[in-house]
Amino acid sequence: MIRWDAARVAAAAGARLIGGETQGGPARATIDSRAVRPGELFVGLPGANVDGGRFADQALASGAWGVLVAPGHVAPAGRGAVLEHPDPLAGLQALARAWRRELGAKVVGITGSTGKTSTKDILAALLAKDLRTVASPANLNTEIGLPLAVLDAPAGTEALVLEMAMRGPGQIRELAMIAEPDVGVIVNVGPVHLELLGSVEAIAAAKAELIAALGPGASAVVPADEPLLRPYLRSELRTITFGQGGDVELADRSDDGEVVIRDRTGPGDNGLIRLRPSFAQSHNLRNLLAAVAAARALGLTPAGTLEVTFSALRGERIALGEEIVLINDCYNANPMSMRAALHDLAQTAPGRRVAVLGDMLELGEQERAMHRELAAVAERAGVELLIAVGPLARETARAFAGEAHAVADATAAAELLPGVLRPCDTVLVKGSRGVGLELVSQTLADARGRRPATDAGGAR
Repeated sequence: MIRWDAARVAAAAGARLIGGETQGGPARATIDSRAVRPGELFVGLPGANVDGGRFADQALASGAWGVLVAPGHVAPAGRGAVLEHPDPLAGLQALARAWRRELGAKVVGITGSTGKTSTKDILAALLAKDLRTVASPANLNTEIGLPLAVLDAPAGTEALVLEMAMRGPGQIRELAMIAEPDVGVIVNVGPVHLELLGSVEAIAAAKAELIAALGPGASAVVPADEPLLRPYLRSELRTITFGQGGDVELADRSDDGEVVIRDRTGPGDNGLIRLRPSFAQSHNLRNLLAAVAAARALGLTPAGTLEVTFSALRGERIALGEEIVLINDCYNANPMSMRAALHDLAQTAPGRRVAVLGDMLELGEQERAMHRELAAVAERAGVELLIAVGPLARETARAFAGEAHAVADATAAAELLPGVLRPCDTVLVKGSRGVGLELVSQTLADARGRRPATDAGGAR
């Protein structure tokens, strides 16, 4: 709960309190009038088709603590605080920034072309061993979602781990201005959102807005092998690199699951950190290095068992009937995350490898070439059966040397897949969010029964 009265909430948001009765502060903020619960602050955001402020009365009638809306939407009626702001989104962001300062928590902002959600999940688990930690839930990583995540953090929070999404120039800067991170983590730079940004160099510049927004004395955590970020590093920041040859690198991994990390950031167990994570995929071990580097930036030295619950649709392994394993990794996809997921399939499948691969969206002029190149990646991973979903993925099917089926959409894939599977198959389902491949995973799981397998953790 935000421990401020209505007048202070209004001042923090830069809004005008025009009346209404309320006690204490709001439990949290929400932008969905249909889901508002008693004690919450409803923020009525104007949209392309509907102005959320129109639902302010409905939110108050549902027991909202109050509403933050543009002028003229509601008159005070003694049933909740009414805060007016000419730009409710700006008011929401200002309120979140003020609450972040009130918390006094250490804030870590995480961005990257792929793996930022999994890195967030890993870091939150690492920090929770020593600090009262809150991480942004689900996909609350945009100019709307991030402030909602900050306002979800209760008083007493000691560490706040925030994911930062990017669709174009200026967006990471906007998020960093709200979060004011003490540590900025860039997991990687890759060919994502090329349709909007045009080049990987432009993507690096957009991600580096996080570095530019860090205050003097803050820490930047970056890959050791990413030259595109080097021009943006700043001498007044502490820079910690991760990966091979970096300040934090993988030294060894044993068959029993122990991971040994070499730490060159300061004193430790002879410079070694020993962890036993609940995952073993190569891409997530690299994400672990980024998370350990961020923890070291905060002065913590992780050790021991590390149990991580990864966000939904990101590499969840589901054991089905006839010893079939489904890898449900359909939250999103790009060339980097596809390679990582196919590598994981190759490393973990005991039987035939099946890949249901959907379109990778927002890749710009090279999209068809990138889909053709994916066929070779699948072949090297030992995929024996490929189901390509969507018009772009059809290019992958055409270039694939093995058995391939090209279908128009997720519905067609869901109808085809059960009939072509064999006992002991391992099935990877992955594609961009707009393809909707969760339908394929859900249909298959419902049809054959399901129980969680081990080692979840996806490639994005």
